[in-house]
Amino acid sequence: MKVVQFRTEHYQAVGLLEGGEVLDFTRAHIAYCAARDLPPDRAAHSILAMLGAGLFDPELFAEVRAFVGEHRLTRQLMVKDAVLLAPIPRPPRIIALGLNYAAHARETGKEPPKQPIFFVKASTAVIGPDEPVVYPKQVGRVDHEVELAVVIGKGGRRVSRQKASEHIAGYTILNDVTARDMQSRDMAASRPWFLSKSIDTFAPMGPCIALPDEIEEPCELDLSLRVNGKVKQRSNTRDLIFNVPELIHRLSRYVTLEPGDIISTGTPSGISPVKPGDVMEAEIESIGVLRNPVAAKR
Repeated sequence: MKVVQFRTEHYQAVGLLEGGEVLDFTRAHIAYCAARDLPPDRAAHSILAMLGAGLFDPELFAEVRAFVGEHRLTRQLMVKDAVLLAPIPRPPRIIALGLNYAAHARETGKEPPKQPIFFVKASTAVIGPDEPVVYPKQVGRVDHEVELAVVIGKGGRRVSRQKASEHIAGYTILNDVTARDMQSRDMAASRPWFLSKSIDTFAPMGPCIALPDEIEEPCELDLSLRVNGKVKQRSNTRDLIFNVPELIHRLSRYVTLEPGDIISTGTPSGISPVKPGDVMEAEIESIGVLRNPVAAKR
């Protein structure tokens, strides 16, 4: 299943993405609870709230979807005017990876790292599908970076590689947009590159969270990025230097993971500059396409 956060003219809710249509899971959950004489949980209005309440459960999604089918509610719960939002508009943290594909390390003139390079990207940079990435004035080059992002479902510390999958709620796409000239100056001066990664709108995310039943093996996924229809990046997550279980294990040795945290696993080679008027399309197998135009700052 693929879970989305969406809005209409009148409300926001959680939905299930089925083909090109959105089924209103929030309303379906209310009907499901009423039929079982259970109090509805307000957390079902938000993916982040569901994660925090321990409700973001593939079995619950499957049970509610089966209930909808059995009671012939599918048609009335389909939302015609749904606008997809970032699945988690303000995640607790975005923990990203630098140089986690060998070919990308080489194209930047660096050796592949022997230890994961973790850094933090501001949650306030998150935008959703079709929202514009705003190109700030006087920052110089700005690049796209398609990345597989892991959504943490169950928190914890010192998570083993073998149990890492138990802590994963699902997977989404993150475009780690970067002010490259700003980053290069900071790196040359041995300064952190937080600012170049965290400018408002520099973290497009979406279009959905693909549950683990959609992705049996996160390290066997094709990913690509197109600018104005032309392929700029193309790779497969099997080329990750540090795979998903390894990243969760190494990070949680020192940092307590929380529900809703995003671990963005790094970008492959092919980074290139974008400019106002361009359209970026980040695509990952079994998740979908995240489309964002680039706009000039007004």
